[in-house]
Amino acid sequence: PGPDCLLCACVTSRTISLAPSCSTLCSFAQTKEAIRTWRYKDVGLVDKVMEYDAEWRATRGALDNAKKDKGVTQKQITEYHKKKEPVPDELTTKKQEHEALIEELTAKEKELIIARDETISKIGNLVPDDVPVHDDEDYNIVVDTWGLFERTEGMLSHYDLVQMAGLANLTRGSEVAGSRGYFLTGYGVLLNQALISYAMRFLTSRGYKLLQTPFVMNKSLMGRVAQLADFDEQLYKVTGASEDQYLIATSEQPICAYHKDEWFNKGLPLKYAGYSTCFRKEAGAHGRDQLGIFRVHQFEKIEQFVVCSPEGRESWDMQETMIENSKDFYKSLGIPFRVVNIVSGELNDAAAKKYDLEAWFPGSNAHRELVSCSNCTDYQSRRLEARYGQAKSGDGKKHYVHMLNSTLIATERAMCCVIENYQTETGIKVPEVLQEYMGGVTFIPFVNKAPPPAKKGAAAPTQHPPTEAELKEMDAGKSDLQAYMDGLVPQLNVALNTIAAERPADPVAALAALLAKCNTKEAVAANAAPAFDEAAAEEARKADAARKEAEKAALEAANTAKAAELEASGKQVAGGVHKFDASEVDVNGGDATADDLMEAFGF
Repeated sequence: PGPDCLLCACVTSRTISLAPSCSTLCSFAQTKEAIRTWRYKDVGLVDKVMEYDAEWRATRGALDNAKKDKGVTQKQITEYHKKKEPVPDELTTKKQEHEALIEELTAKEKELIIARDETISKIGNLVPDDVPVHDDEDYNIVVDTWGLFERTEGMLSHYDLVQMAGLANLTRGSEVAGSRGYFLTGYGVLLNQALISYAMRFLTSRGYKLLQTPFVMNKSLMGRVAQLADFDEQLYKVTGASEDQYLIATSEQPICAYHKDEWFNKGLPLKYAGYSTCFRKEAGAHGRDQLGIFRVHQFEKIEQFVVCSPEGRESWDMQETMIENSKDFYKSLGIPFRVVNIVSGELNDAAAKKYDLEAWFPGSNAHRELVSCSNCTDYQSRRLEARYGQAKSGDGKKHYVHMLNSTLIATERAMCCVIENYQTETGIKVPEVLQEYMGGVTFIPFVNKAPPPAKKGAAAPTQHPPTEAELKEMDAGKSDLQAYMDGLVPQLNVALNTIAAERPADPVAALAALLAKCNTKEAVAANAAPAFDEAAAEEARKADAARKEAEKAALEAANTAKAAELEASGKQVAGGVHKFDASEVDVNGGDATADDLMEAFGF
């Protein structure tokens, strides 16, 4: 690969550079093959990036030439100014043409930069050799296990246990907040807070700095730390601020932005224990073991986030340390687990390599993800301009810090795992490490009966999807009915409007008489409201605004003249002359309030 390649240098350096394009044609093929085989993405993205980049370079060159030409013309104009001679019209026209071209090319350049960089962001980070290459998670590689994956007959799932122990009220939660809504209740609140407090203490004891993040992010920054697909699939949009905002799906997002436009040359690594409530749409998950508080729209999470040097293997070693932290945490809770190395085709765009810690849920008889630990290398820091090293490096290239993130605990989901592993016939034992955070509580008794088991009967009858002909038959008559109603409703509206205006003694008889003699087209045309003339309305609005501005200007001028007159006469007016605009007072909706008057007087 060429040393200044826009894309292909990433094959060897695991980075995407915005340096000048490479002349080595084979490197593009190598990049395409990497994208196709590692990421299972469209290789046409590479060609698209190069097209945008080539067009941007041509536009940039034309813009530079236009600015140069304008400078030459301006220099000629300056010579006339020096001689105090009139500037020829052709020079003035020529300068205006240069300025118009510069404005056009500047706008086009910005559009091309946005298009090119957005296309680059869809390519995703490059993966190292130890990531299994596949697009099916069944081929994830198990790299570690701990504990016994055992199940006793009669063990219940977290969905049943939560209700039996009174840890949450799901029915009222869904009534108040919709699907997946919940109220934590009683011991459920205590257990959730215990998991939060223990997790924060666990990380601070290992040198992490606590950081509680905002729950919303501005769209301009969220777009630099989240995948574009997440905007519609995961994130909740918030409007009303100066720009659109999104509720965070993880504290990783605001912590990434915490160091935007920052330059690091010492003090690394930075290790954060991020604490936040998180919000996700979580669409598409079904099944009894996905119900309850396991997969919800709102949950609390403690996140490991590290900013470190890009040199050598520092970030890869840090990823191993972070997953070890998570393993030690769940060992301390007594939760069996396995750790898997995720296949390349299932990695999100930012992650170069990801481990998942999948805990054992004996009641559900399944492993379920509780931790994701990703090394994003410099994928995020490039978008945030979080730089590394001296201002001028020896190789003349930009260097960026590496960013890593790893869940320690999403507490509601982890609570489901804890209660499945610590269930008894009469209640739930509290893990020893959590007891001090629950005021010494060691056992949570069941307060409700076990829900009835699912009925085991005959297989459900075969479903018969209707054919196209059957669908047409079922819809037969609908179009005729619609046409009939389309003819009736205008007549009915005309007749009802007439009755409302005249108010006859016998409205039913009057309605029948009107309908009997009503000619649909003529009556509707006669009684129809005049068509709204949008252009005329806009002109009227502009005229009214201009009138108000003129009145305001006249009032300002009168006040200024009055003030000058008083000042000239030597009289002193306490506080000056107050300006009052009656149009600013709420007179249309009633009497002016005290607040209206205060605002009108400028207080």
